[in-house]
Amino acid sequence: MVVYPSVLDESTGPGRDGRPGALAGLPTARRARGFAPGDRVGIPWLGEACGACEFCLTGRENLCRRARYTGYQLDGGYAEYAVADARFCVPLPPSYDDQHAAPLLCAGLIGYRAYGMAGHGRRVGIYGFGAAAHVITQVAVHDGRAVYAFVTPGDEQAKRFATAVGAAWAGDSSEAPPVPLDGAIIFAPVGALVPEALSRTVPGGTVVCAGIHMSDIPSFPYRLLWEERSIRSVANLTRHDARGFLDVAARVPIHTHVRPYPLEQANQALADLRSGTLSGAAVLVP
Repeated sequence: MVVYPSVLDESTGPGRDGRPGALAGLPTARRARGFAPGDRVGIPWLGEACGACEFCLTGRENLCRRARYTGYQLDGGYAEYAVADARFCVPLPPSYDDQHAAPLLCAGLIGYRAYGMAGHGRRVGIYGFGAAAHVITQVAVHDGRAVYAFVTPGDEQAKRFATAVGAAWAGDSSEAPPVPLDGAIIFAPVGALVPEALSRTVPGGTVVCAGIHMSDIPSFPYRLLWEERSIRSVANLTRHDARGFLDVAARVPIHTHVRPYPLEQANQALADLRSGTLSGAAVLVP
């Protein structure tokens, strides 16, 4: 996954010495608060939410119908500079440099939200082992859980990478794990993996679909869902997720595996992602 870089906060509205900063023309309520020029901050995927709808008022701003996202409706990520709402930025742990903090802000956050939905069982399956998977595997191992990694059939590099970051087992996505799973997370955008994961999950287990997009889920017999198994999707993230996860990342600590690319090589980073030659996360460096 190509992720948004952490940034240095260049200007935060009126400076502490009274001189106006780059954001001085914004309404007072939208000027940066809690940060000073030079602070290291991260700009996550969720860049704005209305704050007034039923979702925002009940702690579900990730579902806000008027939310806007970094690199989608809001400029940022593929740039040397970006303007961001400080209310949606997060301070970065000082133990991470910019390159190694970057995967935490996108892949890490989505993985963390999916991980929380997958239940509390000891045996966790992860389908698709890329940027998000390598981050959340380390959290699961730190929590005393066993991770079973499923990769594209024949991808030996991905299997080695999974075991190197702590997976107890790694195999093809069509294989049965050595033990039944208490829950599973699907990062790969492959709908056919939903019934496959259900077939490997114990009664009462949850299969979490963690991608924004996924190919169509094929029909499957009801017996795979029976016995109180469930399927859930993950949509975006909240500021609460961001603050909580970065605290966890610093405590574990998570070691992110990155391949840096100069900003002008963004298309090459995307091509390497599509070809499956990346292990870990690609990070664009302005």
